[in-house]
Amino acid sequence: MTENSPALKIALAYYQAWTNKDLDRAMSYISDDVVCDAPAGRIEGAGAYRAFLTPFVQMLRGTTLIAAFGDDENALIMYDAATVPVPSAPGAECATVKDGKITYSRFLFDRAPFQAARQ
Repeated sequence: MTENSPALKIALAYYQAWTNKDLDRAMSYISDDVVCDAPAGRIEGAGAYRAFLTPFVQMLRGTTLIAAFGDDENALIMYDAATVPVPSAPGAECATVKDGKITYSRFLFDRAPFQAARQ
């Protein structure tokens, strides 16, 4: 981990907030005009981002941080999430940070465990 990275400090604070189910604190690190590209499509704006994040956080049991790297403006966090429907859901977020807020997030996760749980 490169914890002296300004972007990584913000990304890790955001990660700690949502993994502790503190959506208000998590959203304090998100820009009002955030753009997120996720497997389901593009999400624009803090309200839409919160609506996207809320159901996932509600079913979250815990996470394990796998890796985290960053520089002045970008941070990459990879983790494994334990959720109500599946015990292991790997995910990663690559965040762009400007003025202390996440302005862009490329969010990836493995949908296969969730699809298998539905069947």
